[in-house]
Amino acid sequence: MKVSDILRVKGNTLYTASPDEPLATALATMAEKDMGSLVIMSHGELVGMLTFREVIQLVVKNGGSIGTTLVRTAMDDHPLTCTPNTELDDVRRMMLERHARYMPVMDQKMLMGVISFYDVAKAVVDSQNFENKMLKAYIRDWPAGDEEGS
Repeated sequence: MKVSDILRVKGNTLYTASPDEPLATALATMAEKDMGSLVIMSHGELVGMLTFREVIQLVVKNGGSIGTTLVRTAMDDHPLTCTPNTELDDVRRMMLERHARYMPVMDQKMLMGVISFYDVAKAVVDSQNFENKMLKAYIRDWPAGDEEGS
């Protein structure tokens, strides 16, 4: 299974922010859309990723306040990325190694979407459930008399 399979199911609505906008504006978007991350774009290029992890770290560092902080100050400026052709097993390994919960999907320099650890886990479980159903159907429909012929 590839990342493109997850994106096909998720749809293609993307929300981004600019590194030079106030962090409060980005957080309002995240809260309004019930999202755990925003891709940070500048001049059509990926420059960072903002997740609740970065926000919490900044709030703690600033004594509980975000004040007039810009997105650029809080964002991860070297986010982990993948392509639509990346295998899901590779994505799981990469996300686990970096403790990443969100990963932008890039095709060259074009943002194709964002996948979350939840999306990956759901795809794996759905795939395993499908396999289980197929195996159970195969066993249930086993032709009579084939057990002894082997």
